[in-house]
Amino acid sequence: MSQLSLEQVEIRYGQTIAVHPVSLHVQQGQIACLLGPSGCGKTTLLRAIAGFEPLSQGQISLNGEVISNTQSTLATEQRKIGMVFQDYALFPHLNIAENIRFGIRKQPNKLQQQRVKELLELVSLPDYAKRYPHELSGGQQQRIALARALAPKPALLLLDEPFGSQDTELRENLAREVREMLKHEGITALLVTHDQHEAFAMADEIGVLQAGRLQQWGSAYELYYQPQNAFVASFIGQGSLLAAQFQNGQVSSYLGELNYSAPCDLKNETVAVLIRPEHVQLTQNPLATHQALITSKVFRGHDYLYSLKLANQETLLALASSEQFYTVGASIGLTLENRIYALVKRDLN
Repeated sequence: MSQLSLEQVEIRYGQTIAVHPVSLHVQQGQIACLLGPSGCGKTTLLRAIAGFEPLSQGQISLNGEVISNTQSTLATEQRKIGMVFQDYALFPHLNIAENIRFGIRKQPNKLQQQRVKELLELVSLPDYAKRYPHELSGGQQQRIALARALAPKPALLLLDEPFGSQDTELRENLAREVREMLKHEGITALLVTHDQHEAFAMADEIGVLQAGRLQQWGSAYELYYQPQNAFVASFIGQGSLLAAQFQNGQVSSYLGELNYSAPCDLKNETVAVLIRPEHVQLTQNPLATHQALITSKVFRGHDYLYSLKLANQETLLALASSEQFYTVGASIGLTLENRIYALVKRDLN
């Protein structure tokens, strides 16, 4: 049985649909993520799960119990849900131990002390019990916010852009650390973020939202290599969507015929084929079948990311070792890796 289930959940503000009907299931101990650009509806959906937003359609269940539907909404404090936010929301007048024990203050004192000790060790801050929030770094405060949310052993933990105020490297490190902590505790969690690196580092399953619609639900691998539509293909990772013709089970593009995986509902039509930069191999051989113009390049340490323009005016991204140096404005040969490429219906908007 799923720990968290959403069945055809819709959220409206007046006549405006903020979240179109969404169904998803999160299993016990799983870490899931709602990923998408600002304004896509992910935080609205999280707030509905927490009990802050009423539903206009559908229902939400936790451990098999309906906690929200169109007739009733269980109070937030009765849902056994923990929450972690971007701004930490620690009490500045309480020390760290007091912050952590706030949600379990009705338990016997001995149990409180034991739980605080366990959680401080879990977040690798065992000697910080008597300190105050202002004495901690941002990353340390976020760990304490997590410890406080975990103290009551919630049935579900919700995390709303929890690392958004941190720099990029710290965000990814924190995401990995938090994942380890949640797995250690066996906590079911749902993360909301706009950062796909954060989502990839932390989540078992990811739902991509756009304009209030769930575009795809799956693992990071599935989203990256098997996108179900053009939005997911372009939003996840880097890549190029090249025009191709799907005809009688064959796919032909400017770069030749390609092996492919595709949605089963494709007909004979113009489609888009997803080419990732790592699947393009550059060569200075003037006899290479395909030539392109190098229009720009970005140094990324181990490699350069090149932007290429094909003779048919389509653009392509390619990665090459930084030990290889190709000049902007020069012509370069290219070949595609022999692999299965993802096809999606072409976005004509």
